Amino acid sequence: MHLMRYPILIEEGTETSAFGVVVPDLPGCFSAGDTLDEAVESAREAATAWIYAARDRGMAVPPPSTVDAARRLPGFGGWVVDVIDVPMP
Repeated sequence: MHLMRYPILIEEGTETSAFGVVVPDLPGCFSAGDTLDEAVESAREAATAWIYAARDRGMAVPPPSTVDAARRLPGFGGWVVDVIDVPMP
């Protein structure tokens, strides 16, 4: 098993809302958490589950895009870009 580095987009949380995280290369893959660490760890878990489910269904798993490509995605202005290591089966 090896690790793939997927970019993530993070919407900062507030006192009344959680941090939101999107994994743009994996359609529909997102997570949230009360703290940044929780949100990022939840994103890693969600991405891992997404990849395993795709593989179980015989679907291709999209390769990770670059951090620069993630920064240029429309609709995510002001979101922070980071990366997560996701185990590939």
